[in-house]
Amino acid sequence: MSRQDVSVPAKLINGGVAGLVGVACVFPIDLAKTRLQNQHGKGIYKGMTDCLMKTARAEGFLGMYRGAAVNLTLVTPEKAIKLAANDLFRQLLMEDGRQRNLKMEMLAGCGAGVCQVVVTCPMEMLKIQLQDAGRLAHHQGSDSAPCASRSYMTGSASTHRRPSATLVARELLRTQGLAGLYKGLGATLLRDIPFSVLYFPLFANLNSLGVQELTGKASFAHSFMSGCAAGSIAAITVTPLDVLKTRIQTLKKGLGEDSYSGVTDCARKLWIQEGPSAFLKGAGCRALVVAPLFGIAQGVYFIGIGERILKVF
Repeated sequence: MSRQDVSVPAKLINGGVAGLVGVACVFPIDLAKTRLQNQHGKGIYKGMTDCLMKTARAEGFLGMYRGAAVNLTLVTPEKAIKLAANDLFRQLLMEDGRQRNLKMEMLAGCGAGVCQVVVTCPMEMLKIQLQDAGRLAHHQGSDSAPCASRSYMTGSASTHRRPSATLVARELLRTQGLAGLYKGLGATLLRDIPFSVLYFPLFANLNSLGVQELTGKASFAHSFMSGCAAGSIAAITVTPLDVLKTRIQTLKKGLGEDSYSGVTDCARKLWIQEGPSAFLKGAGCRALVVAPLFGIAQGVYFIGIGERILKVF
């Protein structure tokens, strides 16, 4: 059964399972990416390994999974929408998606990127606040650490409760309405659309190189490696946009750290104050996060977990 023959519910299940498994495996690296991107100048972390070691020492093993609950909850609809939307657009634009057409593949990827931000933007907004709280506590010192938990209490008396996704979401909705959860929507679109435009055609063409005549599809190993390769290339390419999105969506700033009015303002300040290399902060982490995420996604599609689950029910 080709991917185009898989039902929409099965595609949604496949995308959801892939997201859950992937996030559980690579979330600590994603946390390191967020903290590295948010620190100004050299900061307190020298790199991914140093960040993870300091996080584990200061916050314990579970500290490396701060914000994971948000991802685990929302990554299922996010990945499901992304993968299913791409397949749907490919069917509509490419005669059931069976013929290679780079322009149509890129257009289908663009459509998938637009669709997913409905979930991606609020998910990233909440996740970033929780991931960065430990960096702020470390940055400000023990006397100022409680400020990290007040980072979301805009314009109100705050408590010293440890930040949680529910607390952050409630405060954003109360003070800014739904728009608060969608802060950085433009930056999210600027990141996710190019990523999808690059990833999906690249994966399709890499995967087609391993299609076997007898089965009509590539092997599991080839699909997995194609997903990893396409994911890492696309992730590194759009890292500058991911840095801008992370900076814009971070509500609480450390001492001496700037706030930004938008994408252009953020890019200008980043270039002037930290130089061009700042746009590639966390690039290695991002590749290590995205590559297995999409390798696992293609593997789940190959195995057909969604179809098997539907058969049971």
